[in-house]
Amino acid sequence: MSAVLAALQRADCAHGEDLPLVLRQADLVARAGELVVLIGKNGSGKSTLLSAMAGLLPLRAGRALLGDADAALLSTKERALRVAIVPQDAPPLFDVLAFDFVLAGRYARLPRWRPAPDADLRAAQQALEACGVGDDACKPLRELSGGARRRVLVARAIAQGAPLLLADEPTNALDPEHKLQVFDLLAQLAGRGLGVLACTHELDLAGQYADRIALLDDGRVAAQGAPAEILRPALLEPIYGRRLGYATQCGAPLVWPSRSMPR
Repeated sequence: MSAVLAALQRADCAHGEDLPLVLRQADLVARAGELVVLIGKNGSGKSTLLSAMAGLLPLRAGRALLGDADAALLSTKERALRVAIVPQDAPPLFDVLAFDFVLAGRYARLPRWRPAPDADLRAAQQALEACGVGDDACKPLRELSGGARRRVLVARAIAQGAPLLLADEPTNALDPEHKLQVFDLLAQLAGRGLGVLACTHELDLAGQYADRIALLDDGRVAAQGAPAEILRPALLEPIYGRRLGYATQCGAPLVWPSRSMPR
């Protein structure tokens, strides 16, 4: 079995000491060579789970591990060597060049007070090209479209070179072709041995690309398994409602919003 890169163990988590729990007894493992996709309605805890797994949010109960280390006890540099994160939104650094923004993702590996080595420069450019924004390397972020900035965020996480990548809605604001390109890339990264954990509302992409799907409901991991085990009416309709369409294409289950009246 592939190496475990991260794990949540019976994790309870909130966004403040006096706020209600967002995660409740959450259990999830991320393994090398596997693309895991988190699905669930808005507010189900998907983004919180990613932050908790990376040790960015304190737990009220349970454990968050990165490798064999308590995620909350790692330094910023130690964490960056273990996990890369694609956030939902780009930071307001609109005058920064796309290349410099991506290169900065390698901060844990760059020498202090010296120019970046050629290997790091190549890693940044290759990540930009892999995400289809290589031609935008010398443009400020403010000149890029929302979709291009989204792909630069993915490129920065790839350039970081961590064995685990956590992606929070990586296809947000992208057109259908670029959504497919991003999931192609995530699947390729998993195929090269990285662990990839991504949350999305794109149930059709989850069915086509995921090795494993985790379904969240009200802060709990309600079910997890292969796409065909999860993307079926008995599990989805109690959470999403009954206005969904179902099909199979090339052996992959497809689910999409349907305007048909509920049965």
